[in-house]
Amino acid sequence: MDYGIGIPSYIEAWREVKAAEEAGFTHAWLFDSQLIYSHVWATMALAAQHTSRIKLGTLVAIPSNRLAPVTAAAAASINRIAPGRVIVGLGTGYTGRNTMGLPALTMDQFEEYALQVKGLLAGEDVLLREGSRERWIRLIHSRSNSGRDEFFNIEDPIPVMLAANGPRGQKITGEVSDGWITTARSASVPEGLPRVMAAAEATGNSFDEFGGHGAKPYVTVLTSACVLREGESVSSERVIRNVGPTLVPGIHAMWERDYGPGSNLGMSNPGLAEEYDRYVREYGDSRPNPTPDDRRYLDVHEGHYVYLKDGEERFVSPDMVGRTLTGTAEEISQKLDDLEAIGVNNVALAAVDRQAARELISDFGEQVIRGRN
Repeated sequence: MDYGIGIPSYIEAWREVKAAEEAGFTHAWLFDSQLIYSHVWATMALAAQHTSRIKLGTLVAIPSNRLAPVTAAAAASINRIAPGRVIVGLGTGYTGRNTMGLPALTMDQFEEYALQVKGLLAGEDVLLREGSRERWIRLIHSRSNSGRDEFFNIEDPIPVMLAANGPRGQKITGEVSDGWITTARSASVPEGLPRVMAAAEATGNSFDEFGGHGAKPYVTVLTSACVLREGESVSSERVIRNVGPTLVPGIHAMWERDYGPGSNLGMSNPGLAEEYDRYVREYGDSRPNPTPDDRRYLDVHEGHYVYLKDGEERFVSPDMVGRTLTGTAEEISQKLDDLEAIGVNNVALAAVDRQAARELISDFGEQVIRGRN
């Protein structure tokens, strides 16, 4: 099992990434949502400069928010700083799209973008479409294309992993990706992994180069975690502060599905979405400048994966916290064994801010990683 820390992209996150490397974490996954966090590639560049072993990945970059050549150039540039340590994680878009009032991308757009990024990072010419125009592009000044290496490093391979929860996305993952990113919902891996593997087998896509085995991809699961300290329970104040903000985005997604631009996370609960709609209207209407109806989605995502808005804690139940990697070190280790048994290779443990990241890195590193190695 590999251990990753998932960190909101704030400019000084390199300090926590460095601490994670020293604590035995193998990966740092940096969240990408341009209206919520600092620029993910700037944050990653600093992390690359200050570390030497830990792998650095986006979790996850959204195709429509940057042209494929921009994403490929960013990854290949950071791969000059951290050769062989860069991972491009791509998704169809949740907050990266919804905070602009837009729905997720179509699966066709997602697949085309992933293939463009993969092709560019392999030194190939790829077809870029803009309206009715089609043009061939490549990373021109790379060693493989021009003999120059001061700009990009694509000689050390950069895996492109896809985040997909639905059947069509899982099929695309098996056909074209270098690995699979999903969430820790109970059925996501048992139901999705056979689809990914069947698609890989049908197309001959082997994951051997990037930590998988044949048609079995390297599987990363994003989850929440908190190591309980003496006297704490899943409803303790510190636990809710550190885990709660990672759980309400599921309810945000339910709201988006029924009241907002639309979410593709496959989460639906009309009653809960209605309750959250009442809450967010009351929240927005209580502001000094009340939120107009056509901007409710901006209030919904305030605090997303960082903090709970006033009153939002009522949507975080002890049962929800208990389903995460929260518990004693022994309980967490058993949950990790269970995840490993169903095919998970990497857990990306979500931290909501610097303080939570420091606590999680220290507690998980000392009590869980050290105890399992």
